[in-house]
Amino acid sequence: MESVLVFLQRNRFVVLGALVAILLSGIVAVVGLPVESVPDISPRQVLVSVVAPGLATEEVEQLITFPIEASMAGIPGMSDLRSVSRSGVSVVYVQFDDDTDIDLDRTRVNERIQQARSSISVPGLAINMGPLATGMGEIMQVQIRGDGQSLMELNRLMTWTVAPQLKLVPGVVDVNVNGGAEETYQVALDQARLAAYGVSVGDVYRAVDGNNAASGGGWIEHHAEQQIVVGRGLVHSLDDFGALPVRLGPDGTAIRLRDVGAVSMGPRTRLGAVTRDGRGEIVNGVVLMRMGASSDATLAAIRDALPAIRRALPPGVVLDPYYSRSDLTNRTIATVRENLMIGAALVVLVLVVVIGDWRASLVIASVIPFALVCAMAGMRQFGISANLLSLGAIDFGMIVDSSLVVVENLMAHRQRGGAEMGRLVVSSVMQVIRPVTFAILVIVMVYLPILSLQGIEGKMFRPMAQTVIMALLASLAYCVLCVPVIAALALRRAPAHGDTRLVAALRRRYGPMVKWGEAHPGLLFGTTIAVFLVSVVLATRLGGEFIPQLGEGALVVTTTRLPSASLPTVLHSVGVEERILMGFPDVATVVSNTGTSAIPTDPMGVNETDTFVFLKDPSQWRTARTQEGLVTAIDRTLREQLPDALFSWSQPVQMRMDDLLSGVRTQIAVSIYGPDLDMLSRLGDQVASALGGVPGAADVAPQGNGTVPFIHVDVDRDRAARLDVPMSEVLDTVEAVGGHIGRPVIVDNAVVNTQIRFDPAQVGSRDRIARLRVRRADGTGTVLLSQVATISVADGPPRISRDRIQRRMIVQANVRGRDLGSYVAAAQAAVAAQVRLPPGYRITWEGQFRNLQSAMARLEIVVPIALALIFALLVVALGSVRLAVLVFVNLPIAATGGILALTARGLPFSISAGIGFIALFGVAILNGVVLVSYIQHLRRTGLDAARAAFDAAEERFRPVVATALVASLGFFPMAFSTSAGAEVERPLATVVIGGLVSSTLLTLLVLPSLYARMMRGRG
Repeated sequence: MESVLVFLQRNRFVVLGALVAILLSGIVAVVGLPVESVPDISPRQVLVSVVAPGLATEEVEQLITFPIEASMAGIPGMSDLRSVSRSGVSVVYVQFDDDTDIDLDRTRVNERIQQARSSISVPGLAINMGPLATGMGEIMQVQIRGDGQSLMELNRLMTWTVAPQLKLVPGVVDVNVNGGAEETYQVALDQARLAAYGVSVGDVYRAVDGNNAASGGGWIEHHAEQQIVVGRGLVHSLDDFGALPVRLGPDGTAIRLRDVGAVSMGPRTRLGAVTRDGRGEIVNGVVLMRMGASSDATLAAIRDALPAIRRALPPGVVLDPYYSRSDLTNRTIATVRENLMIGAALVVLVLVVVIGDWRASLVIASVIPFALVCAMAGMRQFGISANLLSLGAIDFGMIVDSSLVVVENLMAHRQRGGAEMGRLVVSSVMQVIRPVTFAILVIVMVYLPILSLQGIEGKMFRPMAQTVIMALLASLAYCVLCVPVIAALALRRAPAHGDTRLVAALRRRYGPMVKWGEAHPGLLFGTTIAVFLVSVVLATRLGGEFIPQLGEGALVVTTTRLPSASLPTVLHSVGVEERILMGFPDVATVVSNTGTSAIPTDPMGVNETDTFVFLKDPSQWRTARTQEGLVTAIDRTLREQLPDALFSWSQPVQMRMDDLLSGVRTQIAVSIYGPDLDMLSRLGDQVASALGGVPGAADVAPQGNGTVPFIHVDVDRDRAARLDVPMSEVLDTVEAVGGHIGRPVIVDNAVVNTQIRFDPAQVGSRDRIARLRVRRADGTGTVLLSQVATISVADGPPRISRDRIQRRMIVQANVRGRDLGSYVAAAQAAVAAQVRLPPGYRITWEGQFRNLQSAMARLEIVVPIALALIFALLVVALGSVRLAVLVFVNLPIAATGGILALTARGLPFSISAGIGFIALFGVAILNGVVLVSYIQHLRRTGLDAARAAFDAAEERFRPVVATALVASLGFFPMAFSTSAGAEVERPLATVVIGGLVSSTLLTLLVLPSLYARMMRGRG
């Protein structure tokens, strides 16, 4: 190593040139780095959906959902299979292991879809596969509006003009169009006219499908040229649609579609609606980003494409983007940028104050840009996005530690003088290079357990560990190869090295404290052990959560009303709710999605509404100073003014992540499995009652509980046979109550479906449906529907959830005013005491706390293994088990400071705090190794154990203090920032700062006395 350092000193400008080249190439690589707010933790999932208007929930489950689930079972790599069945909608979620190829997964699902088609007995259904998007794929929401445009017209413009052009933008995979109603060519059948003309509903169906088609006749050769033959019978307008012949009348004239009903443009049966700001319905589009694409690049491309899309719209029609993921991304990245800049400035300031030489401080701080550029270039190479966690955990204090030790030791040698600068640099670096390299590698090893995390916790924290490791290795390489060269050039004329005023003041107080510790070792050790035991007790009372909730700047309140409520009734109530929300001065705009959207990523009933509450900047909040306080105030007002509804609170990204992970939009999901729906409903009520009685419970409710009235038309085959009525005619008649979708029509580059239905006024009740006429097979007359079918009204479930082909009832809950871990423990005890499960039923608990348990279970295995390896390396490096134990004593004392800091700030334990403890252990080992190595160096000069320990503590006082100060102050912006995203970094920074205080005190006060005791009489 010495020969390498000598070579570098002789070729200083070559080294500097190579350094500049590396920096420039790194900056070029960083330009394309994707930027996100947080890591995308979505599971690999394929969504399969079927829309079957009119089918009851249990029929949807039995006839559609179950055959699809059965077809999907056994796909290689599948990890979970969930489904939701609602009236008219079936959605199956097929989840795969993270190491599978999502394109291959989708291919396999598509193959199984083809198999499922043969098992589904309901004719005319389309089985659709969801877009290649993740839970964080909703990157923009756009409203379309225009004076004089109906909601149906706006829906058509959004579906066939705006959405196709948006899908051409790189990174956009689909656009989910919501609101308004799908436009159709509609004929509203009149029973009297049908009877008068002797036309059945089936005749109308066949007329619409058979008279709107085209065919190719190939080509012919005529006069040496080729002429293509095309048969055309397409409908081009509403007049064409009304003129379609249904059958020939008795007098030889054609009976046309307009003769048997009213022909018009009409809406397809709606499964949902969108409203805004209490002013009524709107039409919007949710832009979905392709899996693996960069949100910042995709959003930039969308912004570039919007002007051209606007020009393609009719005059007066406006596109208004009211939500963009870039708002959250920009706020969180601004927080990271602010923390990094302030952290770097504090590190430089501390270096100047502690070392006392601005040249040396800049030499040490020069490692910061190099390490940061190298880490970000590595992130680009390994596909890691720049986000709150990957960049937010970088501590410049840790980055400069190795360079600080090298430069400080060089300045101490320079003060003693006696050698040329180049040789002095080489000799001083050689003295500390081994412990510094070893200590940095130890810090890297401490981070290795994080790389073992799997699942959600792995997706969230592995990128952070990878980034920190790359930055540390880059800082070590810079410290060994570049710092000696730069120091030799920059410090040649530096003034004499000595204590600064701050260090001198601290040293004056430190001296008596060391002497007291030397004279009273028993009391010193006893106090240290007592403080450690206190921290152990406090640690058991911290509580736990997965990660602190990131404030997204927007809220989502899911409102549930009576399952039987009609869409107009719900929309009226939603309007009232939106006006209440807009009455809060903190709210910018409110958009509500009621029911199921066009791409049913989360099928809801029309009684369920997701209301997106977009907030103003926190500086403009007046109702409360925190988001939790704001939620509490708004929730209280809503419950007082709308007592007939249930409310559950979340945030846009958090809601989507919770829904993907556990099937609900809340922090906790209690799943009850069993065969009988009535029993599941009763058990759900019991579990909800138990959860609601535990302090901290919020938004507790069984999902999809209650009943919906269904009008059942059960065909009596015997009576139908006696009256010569085919069952197909009965079912055609029933289908026309809600609307039969026929062959579509192409109008102005838009695909418009055709719809055949009865006049709504003629089927508005059970009795009117019973009086519908059904034609006999021989065409000689009609019978009442009630003569060939039993018509009854019965209650049924609004929703049936399944997991792994088992029915389940989900009870959802949030936690407010308490940590998640302690609430779950208390809730599990309450449910176990109050709920008795019949045979064949079981309960599982899911949600964010599972991620915490999974991560802790893995870390409890991997971290001890890593620490054991580090201990073994310490034994090899220091040549003594006793010395390795001495260094390891730092770890529990460092943990003591972290626990006390969390307790003082009222923060629960989380994975963020756990990462802080891991980072803290690395720095604590670094300080211990540096001090013990120097003690051993003094021992080799002939000093006894006690004298060497206390002399080393005096001499290494400044670098130990400097290392602790720069490492802790580097985390200060994270610990005390109130910007967007700071809540995620706060536990990590708090642990490191508190732990470094206790670790530094141990290193400087306890460790010398402990060394003197342990190594007394040993060489």
